[in-house]
Amino acid sequence: MSNFTNLYAIVDIETTGSYAAANGITEISIHVFDGEKVIEKFETLINPEQPIPYFIQAMTGINDKMVASAPTFATVAEKIYTLLSGKVFIAHNVNFDYSFINAQLKNAGYDLNSKKLCTVRLSRKIFPGFQSYSLGKLCDSLGISITNRHRAGGDTAATVKLFQLLLQHDKEQHIQKALLRNSKEAILPPNVPKEDFDKLPYTPGVYFFHNEKGKIIYIGKANNIRYRVNSHFSNNSKGRQKQNFMKYVHAISFETCGTELMACILESTEIKKRWPLFNSSQKRWEDVYGIYVYEDQNGYLRLAIDKNRKRLNPVYTFHYLVDGHSIIRKLIKEFNLCPKLCFLQDNNQQCAGIVDEHCFGACEKREPPEMYNERIVEAVASFKKEPSYIIKDKGLNGDDQSYILVINGNFFGMGYVQKDVPITNIDTLKEQLTMYKENSFIRNLLYGYTIRYPEKIISIDH
Repeated sequence: MSNFTNLYAIVDIETTGSYAAANGITEISIHVFDGEKVIEKFETLINPEQPIPYFIQAMTGINDKMVASAPTFATVAEKIYTLLSGKVFIAHNVNFDYSFINAQLKNAGYDLNSKKLCTVRLSRKIFPGFQSYSLGKLCDSLGISITNRHRAGGDTAATVKLFQLLLQHDKEQHIQKALLRNSKEAILPPNVPKEDFDKLPYTPGVYFFHNEKGKIIYIGKANNIRYRVNSHFSNNSKGRQKQNFMKYVHAISFETCGTELMACILESTEIKKRWPLFNSSQKRWEDVYGIYVYEDQNGYLRLAIDKNRKRLNPVYTFHYLVDGHSIIRKLIKEFNLCPKLCFLQDNNQQCAGIVDEHCFGACEKREPPEMYNERIVEAVASFKKEPSYIIKDKGLNGDDQSYILVINGNFFGMGYVQKDVPITNIDTLKEQLTMYKENSFIRNLLYGYTIRYPEKIISIDH
């Protein structure tokens, strides 16, 4: 049995929602436990100062009428802070309760900084093998009766009994180890084995969060995988994303990369392939717009920007409309095109291209279509004259090097080649690399990289 040198504040709350940033507390119960018995209790309904959703009312039995005359959190903040300060904060899925209470205390002017213990994580270690570690099912398995389920007082009382059993059966000192300063037990999601975190490397790469069925629900990239994953859980964020991670993540895996650029590319391809539940930004990243060429009634070829549509073949695609306008303006200057015929000027004023001497009068029919169209053809052909190049950088170990291959502006693939393997031509390099499907995010990523780091670019003829 553990030696009782700590006072424990065993806590349960009921809330209006799943994350602290936009939701409030409706009830709180705190039992101060000395390792053998409860020496103090505090319990009250809380007015969350916002409506309680109907499904939560149905689950907890707490409705708007019940909390209307209850104290606000600010009213009882001093009492709550006094009870929690200097004690080990314990809850079933501790980071959920702690995030709410800490956020509310901060709003009231108090800074709580407690050691934490999660009875879900501890139960998995001390009582392994149960099918479920939810409070209700775990208590059923251990013979702990719960009265007033889904109310703060009933759940706190059950958690006290659970923690007593954990103390009694903790033969390998898991509780003491979890309280050590360098332990990650208190910050990790309740269902993630600490072994998963311990395996994470301090290198660039991509990490994957899995749900209880093993399905990937989030993909991230990092220059240092271990630090980045740690930051997801160790910060004091009260937002939806962290609580989703805490609730749904059951395992962590990873794939190392030679460079951060390769990690960015791999992250993008994996997101596009797997479509994870909690990734949002790149799931929306697609080539929304295209540049199209058509001939008008007067025989002039015209460049137009429009949304990508089925059965239409754009000569170039991009994500942001502003990018398309920038490309058209560049072509107008390089190939002496008309802004009116390219739909960048749609008023009745004199053509800005004529004023700037970029346009030779096609919009006023002073230049014949044949001459103007030749330059349109050249402008369109310029899209296909994108450079071919290699980005050669450090590999996964000292014996290899990483290669990223771009052919005619299109990302071909990447991989690692041992230093003693001769690369005599592009075909030889292709055989050593893994091909990946390009998307606009990768294309823009590589384009920006070539501008920022020209010294790392090896131009090739292809």
